[in-house]
Amino acid sequence: MLGTIFLLALRSIRRHMLRSFLTILGIVIGVGAVVAMTTLGQATTAAVQKQIAALGSNVLQVRPGQGFGRGGGGPRPPDFDPSDVVAVQQQITGVTAVAPQAQASATAIYEGANWSTTINGTTSAYFDVQPWPLTAGRLFTPAEEEAGKAVCIIGSTVATNLFRGGRAVGQRFRIGNVSCDVIGTLSTRGQAGFGGDQDDVVIMPIKTVQRRFTGSTDVRLMLVGVDQAYSTTQVQASLTDLLRERRHLTAGQDDNFNIFDTKQISDTLTGTTTLLTQIVAAVAAISLAVGGIGIMNIMLVSVTERTREIGIRLAIGAVANEVLMQFLVEAVVLSCLGGIIGLLLAQVVIAVATPLMQVPWTFAPEINLVAFLLSALIGVVFGYFPARRAASLNPIDALRHE
Repeated sequence: MLGTIFLLALRSIRRHMLRSFLTILGIVIGVGAVVAMTTLGQATTAAVQKQIAALGSNVLQVRPGQGFGRGGGGPRPPDFDPSDVVAVQQQITGVTAVAPQAQASATAIYEGANWSTTINGTTSAYFDVQPWPLTAGRLFTPAEEEAGKAVCIIGSTVATNLFRGGRAVGQRFRIGNVSCDVIGTLSTRGQAGFGGDQDDVVIMPIKTVQRRFTGSTDVRLMLVGVDQAYSTTQVQASLTDLLRERRHLTAGQDDNFNIFDTKQISDTLTGTTTLLTQIVAAVAAISLAVGGIGIMNIMLVSVTERTREIGIRLAIGAVANEVLMQFLVEAVVLSCLGGIIGLLLAQVVIAVATPLMQVPWTFAPEINLVAFLLSALIGVVFGYFPARRAASLNPIDALRHE
């Protein structure tokens, strides 16, 4: 019986193809928008988490100043010095490693190729605080760090533009006025969380950068690794107290340094992107309700057009429940067709949008299944009233209908 009702529903839909398509258009748009927006939102959240994770998990970034810039137009706050790095490492419980950094910019030259890049002077602790695998070569040795040897590890962008796809490890190139031996190449990280290319970097021992490029022992950034067993909030409080003491700040003075907790930022950004995704998906879901109203409207029109047909069916023995089921199945079939087309449309939108947004494409089966079931539910809810109206018709009155 159910098979016969299903065939009758398909025959009725095929009889008015254009009207049926226009009827389900709201469902198509609603399902497509919900699936596409939710999937793209999840992909964006995953991309943000990946970019923040590249900064290191349980890592505190310590910079001079009250923000990323000088701020306030006042004098530049003092940089850190090597003794600050040693104090943080030795005096704060829960710290696994401290990686000081000094930065400079210069042009790298190799056999006629040149590339402007960033020089990051640091120690081997840098790779303990935020692991960055090498694709070839090795890290600095303690002797190279202590002596300030002109050795370097380069990012994939520098390797590609300087060595044109050739082997970089073991080569020597000039950066600024310094001849540097390449001892390693870094794996690709991609775009940074706040813009810029993470792979456009040359990493050298900090003493080399301080002697040959910056001309001072100043440290512009400290990366502080925190043991997983310790709370970054507690370590951050201890770090603040220590630095205030070492920088001779009184109780009434503001901090002239800032501490950036990557874990807190990751949680905040993830929560924000998730909330925005939910809001956009909720707005897109409104079109599903609009589509359901469209189905109810057309089904009411169909009941009116087919009143005489309904009367004949009731007159020859069909019961009211069979008539109700016929129109209800027709509404559900319409809605499910709209859901399927909407899912296909969403995949096309996602496939086009993900490369433009530079986020990973992911297929979320649970989102697609929920959207499809929701479209079927819309058919049941909004198709019930027209179906009930058809089933409640009086056979004699229906046969008299012109």
